Amino acid sequence: MPASADDKRESKGAPRPEANAGNTERDYQRALATAGRLLGQPLVLPLGDGEPAVGEDFRRLATVATFGQSWPRGGLDDRVRALISVAIAATLGTHEPLRGQLRIALRSGVTKEEVVELFIHLAAYAGAARAFDSYQDALAVFAEAS
Repeated sequence: MPASADDKRESKGAPRPEANAGNTERDYQRALATAGRLLGQPLVLPLGDGEPAVGEDFRRLATVATFGQSWPRGGLDDRVRALISVAIAATLGTHEPLRGQLRIALRSGVTKEEVVELFIHLAAYAGAARAFDSYQDALAVFAEAS
């Protein structure tokens, strides 16, 4: 069966029309505003050297999903949501996102002592090696905040 135009476009890495479905400019701007409030500075995600333009679609989708859809929800305040986000990023070992989540946590009223307690608890459930590795990011963010 011959390939459709959509199949050909996808195989060449062109952005798919549905990549921005439900992701309006207003949604994106609200997500950026939430990120800026949480981080205390504008969220800037420039394309990296050699990165194709479609990388902008990834950044936009991820920003709207996290800061536009998840963070603004009710049910949890920013402080609790930040602690959860730190625990997730630390468990996954995602260093740059972890540093960002730690900054958000500290700006949201989480104390350094509470972050240390989180890592003690993390060591019991995710393993000491993972917790210790991620804790190095916490130390770097603590130093920034001093």
